[in-house]
This record gives sequence, structure tokens and C-alpha cells, in this order.
Amino acid sequence: MESGTPVIGGGLCWARDTEGRARVTPRGEQGQALRADAARNRARVLRVAREQLAAGDDSLQLNAIARLAGVGVGTVYRHFPNRHALWEALSTERFQGLVDEAQAAAADEDALAGLHRLLRFALLEASDDSGFAAVLESASDADTQTAELKAELDGAVGRLLDRARRDGAIRRDVEADDVRRLLCGIEHAIRSGDSDPKRAEVYLGVLIEGLRPPR
Repeated sequence: MESGTPVIGGGLCWARDTEGRARVTPRGEQGQALRADAARNRARVLRVAREQLAAGDDSLQLNAIARLAGVGVGTVYRHFPNRHALWEALSTERFQGLVDEAQAAAADEDALAGLHRLLRFALLEASDDSGFAAVLESASDADTQTAELKAELDGAVGRLLDRARRDGAIRRDVEADDVRRLLCGIEHAIRSGDSDPKRAEVYLGVLIEGLRPPR
């Protein structure tokens, strides 16, 4: 038998070491090795996807990414069952940055100023990355981490809105989810035009004015 050839028996995975001695590997350790291999494949897929985006290709065709990453198509689909799931994974860092910004805004002494700063930051992030915008506005999430980030975001925005309402700075019938959807609407408006930054400021001003209590 060649070195390293596994022999299954007795609830353990047996293998030979480089000197021909029998080595016992508990099935738990074998599972860890498989998980490590899966993690490397996932990281390889994400690296290739980021390279595609950096090259200006945002199609994220899973079959093409599998070929470029040197892994099987089935491997890609096990990690990312669809294109949206891949976008979620690629957007995690950007989403965390938005959550951090929302939490900082919620702690701002001036709730309205914090809200304005957060809306501007979120709009710039969504306008800069159409995939992130799609993840932000999606009603369903492929990964639990995305759902958790959305819950953190809505929680921070909710606290911020509560303070702004108590100060009489915004209307009382707007919730965190409403703000997120309205912001995504502005992002669509910008993207459907010429992406002029000046229009972004105009639209943001309209949103901020609309959040004020009715006169």
C-alpha cells in the first residue's frame, strides 16, 4: 500500500505516515481537514470574483468563476447557490462598515446630524457598488451573516430615529426599514441617470426634507 493511503475500519480513518507506520486519524480531525479544504476553495472563489469586479466585469457568472478558480462548478454552487449569495459574501466588509457608521450616528449627540451623515455615507456606498445595493434592498438573504448585519443596521437606525423623533426632528411614522428602502430608491434614481454627484446631493436633500415632521 502506498504511503498516505487511507484504510477505513473500526470507526477511525487509518493512514500510513511517510515512514510506513500506521497513523490513526479520528473522524473529527478528518472532518476538520475537509472543512479547511472547503474554506480554501471558498476563499479562492471570492478572490477570483473580486478580480473580475476589479477588471470591470460584474456579471459574476458562477461557471466562469469556477473555471478561473480551478475548482468544480459544484464546489462553487455548494458555497454560493446563486449570484446573489456570492454578492452577499463580497459585500460583507462594506456592510460591516455601514453598520459601524450607523452605530456611530446613533451615538451622536445631535441625532439629526448623525442621520444626515449616515444617509450620505450609505448613499455613496450603494452608488459605488450595485451588488451591495442589491444586497441592501433585498427582502431575503442567502446567508445568516447578512441577516444579522441587516438586523444590526436596522437596530442602530431605529435607535437613531427614536432619538430624532423625541427631538421633534423627523416625522413619527417612518421606521428604519422605510429609510433603507427610500435610500435604495435614490440609488436607483442616480444609477438610471448620468450618476452626477450633484444629483445625488439633490435627491438626498429631498429625502432629508421629506423626513421632517409635516408642517
